[in-house]
Amino acid sequence: MITILDYGAGNLSSVKNALDYLGMDNSTTDNPKKILSAERIILPGVGSFGFLMDQLRKKNLEKPLKKAIEKGTPFFGICLGLQALFEESEESPGVPGLSIFKGNVQQFRKGKVPQIGWNKIIPEKEGIIQEGFAYFVNSFVAVPKDPTIIAATSDYYGRYVCAVQWKNITATQFHPEKSGDYGLCTLKRWLQ
Repeated sequence: MITILDYGAGNLSSVKNALDYLGMDNSTTDNPKKILSAERIILPGVGSFGFLMDQLRKKNLEKPLKKAIEKGTPFFGICLGLQALFEESEESPGVPGLSIFKGNVQQFRKGKVPQIGWNKIIPEKEGIIQEGFAYFVNSFVAVPKDPTIIAATSDYYGRYVCAVQWKNITATQFHPEKSGDYGLCTLKRWLQ
């Protein structure tokens, strides 16, 4: 069973539809106990960094989520669900992230924001994230301090991190649930 974390926003229906299409049992929850006992967790993200972190804290989901990740529960973060793994974001100064990884989230320095549309995924190491084209809607990108967690990059007026992978954690800046066959295949690899 895949648990989709419902923090009060996010792209829940599209993620659920993608998992249903793949025939994968899933449910959405904002129950801290269900997060702790989840077999797999997806944190979708649409909105602002500050809103996401505020909701996780108000709903008492932050600590259970961190505990689940730390004990090895397979985790997939989507868009803001990737950014939340870091210490802070320029989008919401003074709001701490989950701090699973060291580093911060910065706004694109060039080009029109948000970046909306399809972009090429360039893998940086072998794993779940493979070469292809995926759909993005983002103004901010993660800047990890540890380059070994970088799974893939993309290019928007310069290279940037579009996916991370480390132990039980996979997270993408792109939206696999909106990326057609490429995105579905990415989720399938994560589920294997």
